[in-house]
Amino acid sequence: MSFTRISKCVARGLTAFMACVLVAGSVISGASQAQAQGLPLIRDSEIESLLNDYAQPLFKAAGLGSGRITMRIVRNDAFNAFVIDGGNVFVHTGLLMQSDTPNQVIGVIAHEAGHIAGGHMAALRHRIAKDQTRALLLQILAAGLMAGGIASGDRDVTAAGGAGLSSGPNFVIRSLLAERRSQESAADQFGLRVLEATKQSGRGMLETFERFAQQEYISDTYKDPFARSHPVATDRLNQLRRNVEGSRYYANFDPPQLQLRHDLMRAKLSGYLESPAIVLNRYPMTDKSLPARYARGIARYFQGGRGGLEAALSEIDQLIQARPDYPYFWEVKGDLLMRSGKSKEAVPFLRKAINLTKKGSNSLMQVKLATALQNSGQKASLQESVRLLKTSLITDPNPRAFRLLATAYYNQGDRPKADAMTAQAYFVEGNVQQAQIFAKRAQRALKAGSPEWIKNEDIIKYDPPKG
Repeated sequence: MSFTRISKCVARGLTAFMACVLVAGSVISGASQAQAQGLPLIRDSEIESLLNDYAQPLFKAAGLGSGRITMRIVRNDAFNAFVIDGGNVFVHTGLLMQSDTPNQVIGVIAHEAGHIAGGHMAALRHRIAKDQTRALLLQILAAGLMAGGIASGDRDVTAAGGAGLSSGPNFVIRSLLAERRSQESAADQFGLRVLEATKQSGRGMLETFERFAQQEYISDTYKDPFARSHPVATDRLNQLRRNVEGSRYYANFDPPQLQLRHDLMRAKLSGYLESPAIVLNRYPMTDKSLPARYARGIARYFQGGRGGLEAALSEIDQLIQARPDYPYFWEVKGDLLMRSGKSKEAVPFLRKAINLTKKGSNSLMQVKLATALQNSGQKASLQESVRLLKTSLITDPNPRAFRLLATAYYNQGDRPKADAMTAQAYFVEGNVQQAQIFAKRAQRALKAGSPEWIKNEDIIKYDPPKG
């Protein structure tokens, strides 16, 4: 896995915020200091593949096309998911780790698909653009109450608006929240229709809202029901329960193989994100399942100390022996070796992982292998890394891939292409000013009309949206 972050652009408006979505490399690493003030995103081949398998049938049934919407993973312990535009669905690691079944995550994604299909974020942008209380609405947006996520809970809006809700623009806020409550209910119903179309149960969605109903009972008893970002949980839950239990697919359960992939995903997140002590408590030695061994193997590495890497690799080797066709065990072995400064030793395992996955679905692995090859310091390896990175960028405009390409071109003595790749990395990250600086520098030496020249020209002429 790897981490990256979304810049804090909410103060510049929703459009600018959506332009600031960042992407990165493969299997967990730290975000750069330059990105340290934003929202951390995780990129991981295994988890993204699973989420896409959950989501794509839903998006297709919702009429949202194939490959148009990207699943994004936010490192946050809260059980939450949200949308901010029509091209991304954000899910928290807390949601993934706390969900017991694939169907629970699928239900959340179906609900978010309802927000996208209903154009709810476009309606919010229009409301903000025309409303005289725009600053206050953006203040609420910054608090996360307008993000469209089912799991942000029915938070007290006074936490965002302060005294403003009891003063002049109160009627505007109440009107806006009423509109949001209507949108949430509409997203529920649309999500259930999508689940019905894909012959899946709505039980997971129901279980998710039952969780929120319990929280509402404990914490929201005395809150003003009109000052909430979602419909009153009990009303919403009753309607949802009737519809879910009335479905002919209510008794459908997740296939065992899909449940195993879900459990492996949760174990991997635990191993990489939680302390070894927590991991070993959550997955004790008495648990001999593949997910438990997966989590413990990763945790052994992060325990550190003498023999930590050897203990981790021994556990991962046993997993590979049990499931030699599962590419992500090979990838994790390569990742742990790279973390230990053994990039050259990691190369064959990363190659094996790529060979076991479908073409077009292993771009993050290609970036990881390219990193290992560049770290090996061999000239032939540098050229191979360039080919891998170019291939990965066909399907995934990953800023880490652009930066690695820049490094490779620089080491080959091609400074203009290195600057061009750096410009594209900054542009994808949302730093237009820096992107244009490097694009202008590269433009002077690039051949006019070449693909690199055209891309740099587009960056130079790009005018960021205002507000």
